[in-house]
Amino acid sequence: MTKTNLIKDKKENNTIFKENDISEGRMATVLQVLPNLGSDGGVERGAVEIAQAVVETGGRALVAAATGPKVHELNRAKAEHIDLPLHSKNPAVIYKNIARLAELIKREKVDIVHARSRAPAWSAYFAAKRTNCAFVTTFHGTYSYTGLLKRKYNSVMTLGDKVIAISNFIATHIRQNYGIPNEKVRIIHRGVDLKKFDPSVVSAERIINLAKDWRLTGGNPVVMLPGRLTRWKGQVNFIKAIAMLNRTDVRCLLVGGSQGRKDYRKELENLILKNSLEEVVRIVDHCNDMPAAYMLADLVVSASIEPEAFGRVIVEAQALGRPVVASDHGGACETMIEGKTGWLVKPGDILALSRAIDSALSLNENARTEFFKNGINNVKAHFSKDTMCANTLAVYNEVLGAKEST
Repeated sequence: MTKTNLIKDKKENNTIFKENDISEGRMATVLQVLPNLGSDGGVERGAVEIAQAVVETGGRALVAAATGPKVHELNRAKAEHIDLPLHSKNPAVIYKNIARLAELIKREKVDIVHARSRAPAWSAYFAAKRTNCAFVTTFHGTYSYTGLLKRKYNSVMTLGDKVIAISNFIATHIRQNYGIPNEKVRIIHRGVDLKKFDPSVVSAERIINLAKDWRLTGGNPVVMLPGRLTRWKGQVNFIKAIAMLNRTDVRCLLVGGSQGRKDYRKELENLILKNSLEEVVRIVDHCNDMPAAYMLADLVVSASIEPEAFGRVIVEAQALGRPVVASDHGGACETMIEGKTGWLVKPGDILALSRAIDSALSLNENARTEFFKNGINNVKAHFSKDTMCANTLAVYNEVLGAKEST
């Protein structure tokens, strides 16, 4: 049997992967499947980053999904996109996709299928079984799991030869709710691209331009809550917590699009008016330069009232040296260091949230410098994109080795 490899190497203290000597075998072809490439969520971003890592090792990366804007990023990474209707939850389409994926696996000599979402995972699972291909899944969230039918639908994400959980919180969730054995689970935290989220590479010009766009005149402390406008992200509690501060000198920004939730946006606008916070709290919609946005902020808040599976905002903010205040549940409990990079507060406790924000805004210059250093060091040590990619490719190695030994 031809040996298939993704070989790990160390160079200049960075975990990288390089092509094995051709005499020892060939590099793997990895097929990732997801619904579409139309947004910048964790599923889509992770797929592009892993595809790039596979290519950089000398392997071949395929991504099957409905088309979208992130196809351009795949092309830049020299990965290959296969346009398939994997976004559909229609049972007939899911069934047809089994044959489509099986044919693709055989034609392209795919070694590993990596499923990142439930509907495409069902097609991919049966296609992988039909072709005797290694199968990996990533559990990106808790999903809704009330009722037997919903739990069965979700359970496909536990059928991988190895199941990647994006946090300890998610790993605990799938063990407790799906009975998956510990030996199948691999915890791989999502990672931040430290080439982008680095204070030294965010120019003053970018920060100034964004401040102008958002009508920030300087001199006022800036508190930022990034995240799409949806109730569970906690914008209502954030506005109420800011009202409790009773300060007119701060500027508070809700950074995120409403994605069609016009009624919720209107509710937030009315709450701002009701509390006479028109000069204090502002909704600034989606931002295309989040590193510059974080650099504008003196404090970044994640007020989610439901657990974040990982909590990208908290990690990105720390990467840029920003102190954070976050709800004490989900991934936040493992991505920040209480009292050193930020504060954890009881979910939904508006008074505790207000007090934590006040504490953060009261930091002296020396304390802020310590938070700055601690946040950056925490992310570099545990939550970089390079670490995430290295650990994912190690899982690929693991399943390939197990497959070839049978």
